[in-house]
Amino acid sequence: MFSYSADQLQSLCSEVLTQAGQKGASAAEVDVSESIGQNVQVRRQNVEHIEYQQDKSLDITVYVQHAKGRASTADFSPNAISEAVQAAMNIARYTAQDHCAGLADADLMAKETGDVDSFYPWLLSVDEAIELAKKCEQSALNTDQRIVNSEGADVQTDHYQYAYANSHAFLAYQKGSRHSISCSVVAEDNSGMQRDYWYDLARDARDLDAVEKIGRLAAERALKRLNPQTLATGSYPVVFDSTVSGSLIGHLVGALSGGSLYRQTSFLVDSLGKKIMAPWVELTEKPHIKKALASTYFDAEGVATHDREVIKAGQVCGYFLSSYSARKLDMQTTANAGGAHNLYLNATHATQADLLRDMGSGLLVTELMGQGVNGLTGDYSRGAAGFWVENGMIAYPVAGITIAANLKDMFAGMTGAANDALRRSTHKIGSIWINQMTVAGVS
Repeated sequence: MFSYSADQLQSLCSEVLTQAGQKGASAAEVDVSESIGQNVQVRRQNVEHIEYQQDKSLDITVYVQHAKGRASTADFSPNAISEAVQAAMNIARYTAQDHCAGLADADLMAKETGDVDSFYPWLLSVDEAIELAKKCEQSALNTDQRIVNSEGADVQTDHYQYAYANSHAFLAYQKGSRHSISCSVVAEDNSGMQRDYWYDLARDARDLDAVEKIGRLAAERALKRLNPQTLATGSYPVVFDSTVSGSLIGHLVGALSGGSLYRQTSFLVDSLGKKIMAPWVELTEKPHIKKALASTYFDAEGVATHDREVIKAGQVCGYFLSSYSARKLDMQTTANAGGAHNLYLNATHATQADLLRDMGSGLLVTELMGQGVNGLTGDYSRGAAGFWVENGMIAYPVAGITIAANLKDMFAGMTGAANDALRRSTHKIGSIWINQMTVAGVS
């Protein structure tokens, strides 16, 4: 499948490190990767798009004391690699010294680089992919006569491998796969048209929902949105559906990330050890879950990953730090160079239905629009759509509204969460109930 073997990628890493040392680097790190994928889209049962992708990249970072230089190439020939190393060295020699720059500490390197069960090839021919996409879309179109149009169905495969090495004699290899099927359709009645979609994503194609189910769910979601109403402006409890609740935790991760913290551009600066969320909230990072989408034994700097508590009883137990941001903060890396690894939010309710029943009346948000989130102040204002809930039951769809609050108040006001996290999600975050937000609709 791949053009290069694992041994070849690792040999390239070793060769680059050797050249960097010979050219005067005091330390270096290199990442060599290759990816192969295919994307097929049909619309109205006609082939709309076929794409085959094959990429490779070699990224070299060198340090001359504490000056850093970085270069990359997609050409793995000896001359191109030598030129990339020299380019990185030239950049380093003209870069100012930064005493926080450098490799992560040697004693933090991963000793175990085990298998996280992340690679499942899906050798799908173009004809087979077209057939699956057509079945998915047809299932949506057959669901109801009010499904009047389609934006298409996609079947996508992705396989990748990479090797990382640095001057601490750390060398590791990993490969993975991600496959997805999606469908988007338009429903129409006398009130107008509404669009919605559904998709599934997994390491192993055998774990994906049947294409017929994906198409049907896309259609059902579009149908439920027909004849939307608006709401009178006011303050209401709000439940973020599991399709959008992960964005709230994404804002939390961003605010607790090293770059925002050392630049003083986060509303959660100096929050370590402080209670910022409701007392029931537990957020844990579990990097070694088999088949999970963000599993790894080492981060982008070779640092060993491990299970840890990020939020415990509503209190911040840890940030998300690389070695650079950790040094800026006079702390130690949390093995999050490259991002967070499989975050899990605990649940207070078994299902979303239980959550809505306890909420009583309020707003269920299923779609968010716009980027109205201020990371410095925590101010939150976004367009939204979803459903009005009355006496614990979904009453009717709503659209054309804006929801607003401050993330500090939203986190402190988290009243509950359902155990309904989507299997396809990188982080397992169920539906989240916020006690009060301002909803702007009709005055």
